[in-house]
Amino acid sequence: MLGRLNHVAIAVPDLEAGCRVYKSMLGATVSEPQAEPDHGVTVVFVELPNTKVELLEPLGENSPIQAFLDKSPAGGIHHVCYEVDDIIAARDHLKQEGARVLGDGEPKTGAHGKPVLFLHPKDFCGTLVELEQA
Repeated sequence: MLGRLNHVAIAVPDLEAGCRVYKSMLGATVSEPQAEPDHGVTVVFVELPNTKVELLEPLGENSPIQAFLDKSPAGGIHHVCYEVDDIIAARDHLKQEGARVLGDGEPKTGAHGKPVLFLHPKDFCGTLVELEQA
């Protein structure tokens, strides 16, 4: 069912500072900031040869990323995103296996313009998992 690792997402309190770390210290290519109001975040993607790192900054007071940063003010790994061929089939299989899909269980459009779902971290070794249709 799982395809490739699409990205690892890191919550940051200051997106500009996070971008500087990856650009200046690591010499990485970083995308322009992209507001995602439906998800309450502003994101950038650090392009790597085999995957991406997504930096997430809260967008608005009700951002789920702000709640994460309230617990971890310096930021940290927020989730991992795996690709799947058919997000509905993956969702149905996971629910049948007892996994909890967050939200209303219906895919939403993610930062790449593709359908995404999030899975409860308690069902996946303490890690929030995002599935993205490839």
